Amino acid sequence: MEIIRTIKEMQSLSKKLTSKGAVIGCVPTMGYLHEGHLNLIRKAKEISDYVVMTLFVNPKQFGPNEDFEKYPRDPDRDYKLAENAGCDLIFAPDIIEMYPIGFSTSVEIHNITSKFEGERRPGHFDGVALVVAKLFNAVKPDVAVFGQKDYQQTLVIKQLVRDLNFDIKIVIAPTVRETDGLAMSSRNTYLTPELRAKANVLFNALEDGIKAIEGGCRERKVINAIMHKRLRSVPEIKIDYACAALAENLDEPDVFLAGDHIVLLIACYLGTTRLIDNALVTIPKTNISTK
Repeated sequence: MEIIRTIKEMQSLSKKLTSKGAVIGCVPTMGYLHEGHLNLIRKAKEISDYVVMTLFVNPKQFGPNEDFEKYPRDPDRDYKLAENAGCDLIFAPDIIEMYPIGFSTSVEIHNITSKFEGERRPGHFDGVALVVAKLFNAVKPDVAVFGQKDYQQTLVIKQLVRDLNFDIKIVIAPTVRETDGLAMSSRNTYLTPELRAKANVLFNALEDGIKAIEGGCRERKVINAIMHKRLRSVPEIKIDYACAALAENLDEPDVFLAGDHIVLLIACYLGTTRLIDNALVTIPKTNISTK
């Protein structure tokens, strides 16, 4: 497995691969890989001929009081895991390669970023859109694979691709979970053993919301309240949001209609660690008795 660190070299290789008819798959990551990342690599391997994983902890998507400096890093471990999962090449630029002196361009995506993560983390999605655009221009993939765990981010990426006419197919892979339901995340390593034992409350809250919807509940505020109740059962939880919204555009009608595709979104602090999760569910097309 090859490791490339410059944009020019990455672009040159991509052109050679494309000229030979190879389908290039891209898996953008910030490293400290877990099974969720490895699943994305495997998915990319299924649908492309040559898999490039990008490894770059992007400072542009971290706020001033967030965890950029302490974000877990172990590149040597990442290289081995990625290779074993089927990665063909890692593109691992440093910060000065991505944002050289004099860099002054920004990317802003509106509407879909105005709430939830975008509201709680101002500028976060601008940084995501910027780095993904740069990575796409460096790797020149035919397909890129992202995880559902960062659901709002997947909508942002799809908007970016549409608006800027990137000729790239975006594939979203399901969230990979621990045995107790906790969504895999590099930040899970921040949790103490005591808090880790309680972290599956996010998954349980999503399950409660799904059961309510499948049982006939269509009122958004009632669904939200059901998730909040479960989350508040853990005293160490501080809720950022636990909301139901339309999956396509994150609109929040008072009442969902039969056949609506819904996303349940949760973000909260467990101790000092911020966790996010989500689940997709469809409003039943027929009323269901809840005897």
